[in-house]
Amino acid sequence: VQLQASGGGLVQAGGSLRLSCAASGFTLDYYAIGWFRQVPGKEREGVSCFSGRGSTTYYADSVKGRFTISKDNAKNTMYLQMNNLQPEDTAVYSCAVGNVILSSMSDARGYASWGQGTLVTVSS
Repeated sequence: VQLQASGGGLVQAGGSLRLSCAASGFTLDYYAIGWFRQVPGKEREGVSCFSGRGSTTYYADSVKGRFTISKDNAKNTMYLQMNNLQPEDTAVYSCAVGNVILSSMSDARGYASWGQGTLVTVSS
């Protein structure tokens, strides 16, 4: 089981980035998937999550209308499209997969498999 994240970088405020997370060793569509972010000194925050089979989607209030989670089952890859990025979006972003109940979809503790983080830096 492996998750390989990519797509982070440096962008100016108002810009866009797309994060990718390729899964191998298992079928992504069977599990809840999520993107989380963390800055030093703060707890990991659930940014956006899909329930298993994508029936329910979660977005943190701070990213609603700007970020979009998606997945390509044929490529076994999940994405996070981030538009209108702001300096407060600066963080290490990580993808995760797990058997998670809907009520806990945004709780990182429910996710068993994690990709390595990718740094997103938004300059003002």
